[in-house]
Amino acid sequence: MKTALITGIRGQDGAYLAKLLLDKDYRVIGADRRSGDGKSWRLQELGIENDVEILYMDLLDLPRICDVVRTIKPHEIYNLAAQSFVQASFDNPLSTANVNAIGCLNLLEAIRHYSPGSKFYQASTSAIFGSCQGMQSAESDFQPASPYATAKLFAHHSVANYRESYDLFACCGILFNHESPLRGLEFVTRKITDGIAKIKLGITDKLTLGNLDACRDWGYAPEYVEAMWLMMQHDEPGDFIIATGETHSIRDFVNCACNIAGIGIRWKGEGIQEKAFSTDYKGQMIIDISLDFYRPNEVEYLKGMSDLKGWKPKVSFHELVAIMLNADMERLSK
Repeated sequence: MKTALITGIRGQDGAYLAKLLLDKDYRVIGADRRSGDGKSWRLQELGIENDVEILYMDLLDLPRICDVVRTIKPHEIYNLAAQSFVQASFDNPLSTANVNAIGCLNLLEAIRHYSPGSKFYQASTSAIFGSCQGMQSAESDFQPASPYATAKLFAHHSVANYRESYDLFACCGILFNHESPLRGLEFVTRKITDGIAKIKLGITDKLTLGNLDACRDWGYAPEYVEAMWLMMQHDEPGDFIIATGETHSIRDFVNCACNIAGIGIRWKGEGIQEKAFSTDYKGQMIIDISLDFYRPNEVEYLKGMSDLKGWKPKVSFHELVAIMLNADMERLSK
């Protein structure tokens, strides 16, 4: 039986990855920092809360990381823990840098000294491309536009350095945006599906958003964690891009969710004054635009060229929105 250690196991990707590995008969151990909120709702929703082992390990506590890695000697280590909300990284750049950059470095050091045979996966992100024009590929420049992306780029380069310097099996997955019903409500996609579900059910008539024209390459999270696992099964380590090759704006996401919910919508105004009004919903649905949800340095466009052999996205953009909206409708109807 293989053993996998997952940091960030209580997050969206961590929970889906744990489920995938358990289905493949892995022993799954999740690392959690003592100061974490301890909420396991994602593991509970997937029905695996009692099947994973949880131990204390803070990514900034190098002695503890070394102790865990030396004791367990996992076959595979997946570093998914991060301060992953881009807006919050502008408010807390130092803590973001510590967790996202130094945390990865601590893991690499522990592996190098105490378990060099462990395979390592680092969750990189499409945010490191920043506002790079056109479709992003392995040849694209890195132009991080937030403290989150800058810290992730440090970790990305650190993995390459340790791979080449110490002959470690260390991979980076440059994953473009990937969503699911397990996404946190602080992310715009889940905010939209939760908000539209509440509007459909008559719980509210208003949804407040920021930049409607930002475009993202959105995929389905369970498919993306499968790509993580596939990278670790390669004969040679490397860095891989995981994306759908399509891009859609936040406005597209709203329109798609409204169409699935059966809520007619028309847009009025321009820029910050823009509002959307429903024509089919009793009363009037309003989508307000607030500067509070604009970032100091916005990445306007992301679209990736996936390069992992043996992996292709299956769930379409429309299907993804439907999956998320229907899950929120079901939650709110209980």
